[in-house]
Amino acid sequence: MLPLYYALMKYYTTVDEACVEDAMEALKGTYSNFKQFKKKALVEALMTAKSNGLLDESRVELDANNELRVYYKVNDYGTQMIRDYIKG
Repeated sequence: MLPLYYALMKYYTTVDEACVEDAMEALKGTYSNFKQFKKKALVEALMTAKSNGLLDESRVELDANNELRVYYKVNDYGTQMIRDYIKG
């Protein structure tokens, strides 16, 4: 099993775009018992990946609770780096 943040990055290589809620839904079966499997921690991981050039923001929207949802997509550089360095 991959570490949580590695699995998060690998997830983004399998979808066109996703928000943190989408990623959490996809990963909850394996990672929901992990201490860091919380929205705030995963949002920080996504923002770090964006800052490091692995992800791009693709769009933003308000959800039903008027909370901002930021969607990310992996770019070509990110895809290459994730596939090269995260095996599994």
